[in-house]
Amino acid sequence: MATTLEDLRVLQAAERLADEIWGMVTGWNAFARDTVGGQLVHASDSIGANIAEAFGRFHYGDKVNHLYYARGSLFETKYWLNRCKQRRLIEPEPIQRYAKTLVSIARQINAFASSLKTQRSTYTAQTKAIRETHETYLVEETQPIFDDTDLAWLQSPITNLQSPSGQEQ
Repeated sequence: MATTLEDLRVLQAAERLADEIWGMVTGWNAFARDTVGGQLVHASDSIGANIAEAFGRFHYGDKVNHLYYARGSLFETKYWLNRCKQRRLIEPEPIQRYAKTLVSIARQINAFASSLKTQRSTYTAQTKAIRETHETYLVEETQPIFDDTDLAWLQSPITNLQSPSGQEQ
């Protein structure tokens, strides 16, 4: 497993794809660039951004969630590439190359998530839960809070509105 963010092969692949898409979209006319192009660039950038965020998270659940977000961005990228193909913004050959790259990245994301899940289950199985030891708590005998007169008054019907001291309540 990679020891630094920059060593992650899946991140490197996502960065290459995002940079290639960026370079292509910047050459489009203003309307195509501002509508479909912006969405495509955002989606492809989000793949790598979520992989990076997953790497930086502490808890396994957070890491896996961000890998799922990266996979969602990958499918969004695929959607926008299909729109580009349909609208003839990109030639079929680059679309096929991008599609193969996306499949490879998706497999790497799935493998990364699976690896994290395995690590979590291995770690959980090896550690014991921290529990407080059972202790007997001793309470020192003190003067009772209520004496017998107070208890009788508390238990009396509501019609008796005077406290034991004789004051109206």
